[in-house]
Amino acid sequence: MHHTTVFPRVQIRAGTDRIVAHVGAWVLGELADRSGLTRGLSEALAPLKQRRRGHDRGQVLTHLAVAIADGATTLSDIAVLRHQPDLFGPVASAPTVWRTLTALTGETFTRIAAARAAARRRVWAAGLDPHFYVIDIDGTLVTAHSDKEGARPTYKHGYGFYPLLATLDATGEPLAIQLRPGNAGSGTAADHIQVLDAALAQLPVDPATETVIVRTDSAGCSHAFLAACDARGVRFIVGHPLTEELAATVIGRRRLRWVPAMTADGTAERDVGEVAEVTPYVDLRGWPPGTRLLVRREIPHPGAQLTFTDVHGYRYQLCLTNLADPDIAFLEALYRGRGRCEQVIRDLKDTGLAHLPSAAFAANQAWLTAVLIAGDLLAWFRGIGLSGVLRGATPARLRYTLLHVAGRLIRTGRRVVVRVAAAWPWSGPLLTAVTRCAALPSGP
Repeated sequence: MHHTTVFPRVQIRAGTDRIVAHVGAWVLGELADRSGLTRGLSEALAPLKQRRRGHDRGQVLTHLAVAIADGATTLSDIAVLRHQPDLFGPVASAPTVWRTLTALTGETFTRIAAARAAARRRVWAAGLDPHFYVIDIDGTLVTAHSDKEGARPTYKHGYGFYPLLATLDATGEPLAIQLRPGNAGSGTAADHIQVLDAALAQLPVDPATETVIVRTDSAGCSHAFLAACDARGVRFIVGHPLTEELAATVIGRRRLRWVPAMTADGTAERDVGEVAEVTPYVDLRGWPPGTRLLVRREIPHPGAQLTFTDVHGYRYQLCLTNLADPDIAFLEALYRGRGRCEQVIRDLKDTGLAHLPSAAFAANQAWLTAVLIAGDLLAWFRGIGLSGVLRGATPARLRYTLLHVAGRLIRTGRRVVVRVAAAWPWSGPLLTAVTRCAALPSGP
């Protein structure tokens, strides 16, 4: 009887100190340096440094963000970078990282946000500017498996937190986040306004001169929030609850002009689904000037449970907007694109958002600031360094293919060279990303 082995017989031994791992994560640090983000964070956190020979707190926060982007879920995971000083330089210990996070205050958060905005401006100037600015605001539940400060029962009968996020649709950059207790309201206008202001401060464009659109589900459909959008010169497109009164108006109106709905990317008509405007038939007084109400009807997918508004085989959904574009099919497709925000939130949960490391609320808010920076670095890495399928890759795939690659470290004169395996299928994209990121003009 012949025995077959699945894996080749090899011997694994220790004995060389010239092999380094997580080579691709080094590129994220290079992006932070060249964009001026590291320098900006160092200046923002300079007042927190207590000892002349201690670690630069801005560099500590940058290292933590790179570690989170690389897959770290706890502060102790910073050791992956700390144990490779030839590749990542002197990295602080986990206790030092902890002291940095707990020292962050409201004023420090403001300076960190300003440093992120300045770095984003330089990265956009290097070619990442999408020229179409849609801010998605949405909340997500984060489960707490222990009794943390601020953890509360959630509307889905869980226990934890309910942070509110703002992301940029075109690039996937996380702009702002507000950590909230689990019992926070979904439609709290004050929270939406605070997150919107923080997101607008991150954009290198002015809503007074460029069209900036904010997009939410029906949780953002409040008079106070939409009035705040109008006061800031921001356009909006938000979901609107389908009340019994509106359902009767839409269903009973025989003269609505229905047009075929478009696919989410706006390239073709959908096989099912139609769009109409019902603005002339409803009372929109009290909403900002120019507000319009659109309705979409489509055939529910097989097996879907029907509701009282599903009449004649159609399901109806409403959205409210102050965009003046006459193409209502395009506007409705623009609103439906809100689903991409869920993908960004999913990626952020795989990049530290789902693992709040502290029992203290303030420390967890500081951790989420590092999560935002990590999300920025990954978005810039994809947008500047990658192309093709990898440009839309999830963080998990980026780590497997690029960030966790190992290489041989070689010292030649005053240079340090890392050689990666030529047989690795993604060594070519990694080297291309290194070249493109190195071409980014260095920050001040």
